[in-house]
Amino acid sequence: MNTFKQAAIAVLKKAKKPLHYKEITRLALEDGLLETQGATPEATMNARITHDIKHRKESSDFIKAAPSTFDINPNRVDIPASKLIVEEDLEEEKIVIESSMTGKAGEFLVCSELLFRGYNASIMSVDTGLDIVATRDNKLFGIQIKTSNLNQYDTYVSTVRKVSFEKHGSNNVYYIFVSHTAKENNFLIFPFYELEKKVHEKAILEVNQKTAYRVNIKFRDNTVYLGNKDHDVSYFLNNWGIIK
Repeated sequence: MNTFKQAAIAVLKKAKKPLHYKEITRLALEDGLLETQGATPEATMNARITHDIKHRKESSDFIKAAPSTFDINPNRVDIPASKLIVEEDLEEEKIVIESSMTGKAGEFLVCSELLFRGYNASIMSVDTGLDIVATRDNKLFGIQIKTSNLNQYDTYVSTVRKVSFEKHGSNNVYYIFVSHTAKENNFLIFPFYELEKKVHEKAILEVNQKTAYRVNIKFRDNTVYLGNKDHDVSYFLNNWGIIK
């Protein structure tokens, strides 16, 4: 997974012009250069670039071209590894840890919901592409969980690795997308074949040089959309009866 800094460098090099930090973040997410489950990736991006400029000065990879707008530093001066670089690594590690905590919280939420509904469910101790294994009525189910917070664009964004998606493609596999807010949690529940159908319909797009799928979930006027308003998926919202 790229850090915010690495993603910003890749976006700016491709754009070949200064960009607002919100645009840098948007392009990084759309191109699959950045994976984060945080609610405010734009704020984190701005903080990382600003911190880099402030503390690394002439050795920063960035320059400020206008208010909240950045570009690649054409006169960057290389310096030896220092305390600043260590601090940067620690900050990126903190972001990764927070994202992992969000993901693990989603797994426990889904496992709890399944247990309340009579499934014998357990979280996998080793991540092999499936997060939960559950049984009920002598049937076995494999479940992949993706948890995300609402971002600045009022969208829940998740990334599914293509190799994992193809490896676990069968009728007893389900994908559950947990949409988290401070007030409530919602669960969008897809059988594998339904999610595969959405890929073919281009409701879910290939990103990161076609190595992953980007899933954008939007709640608008009591309706749930996948990608855009052409793909109403409200039927799958909190519909636990789908797992059968």
